[in-house]
Amino acid sequence: MGNGPWLDDGEQKAWRSYLLMQRTLETHLERHLQRDFGLSKSDFEILVNLSESEHGRMRAHQLSRATQWEKSRLSHHLTRMEKRGLIRKEACESRYPEIVITEEGMAAIKECAPAHAARVREFFVDVFGAERFAMLGEVADEVVETIGKHCDTDCPLTS
Repeated sequence: MGNGPWLDDGEQKAWRSYLLMQRTLETHLERHLQRDFGLSKSDFEILVNLSESEHGRMRAHQLSRATQWEKSRLSHHLTRMEKRGLIRKEACESRYPEIVITEEGMAAIKECAPAHAARVREFFVDVFGAERFAMLGEVADEVVETIGKHCDTDCPLTS
């Protein structure tokens, strides 16, 4: 790897290719969710986290950590999802309510998740192949770990 802060031509090309791939894939997947299921990428992320949690519920601070969203963004988005019947807020012993996936929210994630997973497989997993995909997972973990070492105490990666 290079010695200075600047990327050499090959590194720059690889970095820009990665950025283009990430944006293109994310845009494609988001359009599919919106067009075919009426869900935004943010709706999907919240529903996935809730559907995979114990009893389909999480505290807002847990959801904030899982999504790495700021408190105000999460609050506003949860309010929109609640109005659409995808989640509800339930009072609990703490002053902050628990966020609970509704039957409608569970139905929405069950309907769209298989098609979403199929697209991720077709446009990402299968392109890599098993060996390179496993390597990507290892490298991704290392990148997140390296970033975590440089975060302060408010960094969601280290919480």
